[in-house]
Amino acid sequence: MNRTAAPTRWLRCAAPRPEAAARLVCFPHAGGSASFFGGWAEGLPSYEVHAVCYPGRAARLAEPLPTDLPALAADIAEALTPLLDRPLVLFGHSMGAVVAYETARLLQSRGTGAAVRHLYASGARAPHLARPEGEDTSTMDDDAIADALLALGGTDAELLADPDFRELVLPYVCGDFRMFDRYDHVAEPLLTCPVTAIAGDADPQVGAGHAAAWAAVTTGPFRHHTIPGDHFYLDARPPFGLVTPEASGAD
Repeated sequence: MNRTAAPTRWLRCAAPRPEAAARLVCFPHAGGSASFFGGWAEGLPSYEVHAVCYPGRAARLAEPLPTDLPALAADIAEALTPLLDRPLVLFGHSMGAVVAYETARLLQSRGTGAAVRHLYASGARAPHLARPEGEDTSTMDDDAIADALLALGGTDAELLADPDFRELVLPYVCGDFRMFDRYDHVAEPLLTCPVTAIAGDADPQVGAGHAAAWAAVTTGPFRHHTIPGDHFYLDARPPFGLVTPEASGAD
């Protein structure tokens, strides 16, 4: 059946589309929220687009911040269970790519892997690669993490200088960075669905080799695309053409 699942606090769907053959689930970056993918439903009209709402921000600001990435993925996998009546395509950016990857592995291990038709890993090193030297947030204060975020181009300097921003937003930005740093990759199980890695050619953190290494996480087909832009290339040029149902195999 092709019903529209009831909304949960974990997912935002701006444009329910009961007629869509597949759903696209988008996972934000560290410090990101569901609003980052606000225009994707319009840009990808063949999907029913859902964006993941992490705890501790936006409408979930009063909830505790996530501190364990695999546990976060387990909660998201549970929230996605009602959506498995249609194929799922998962798209994650930066930290969100690793959360999407762990979510896909959980769905696969529960015998629901056939419903995950494709994983898109955007702006992210493959999960088994070591993080670069000097990027250990356990030794960084909040200001240093803010500077690191600025270097990636993800946050406007004026917002970081705003006391309200620091009070409300910087705690979950720093919480995400530290949670990501604590993540330890476990090699098994491998995915069986296709995986596509996408990275900007001017990304200071993710080079072509880092993105290409995602091939090791699946026994299925793998593709790698380098496109113009920095770490947040998708702000100006969302990769809609690479993510369509036809491209993902979910049509």
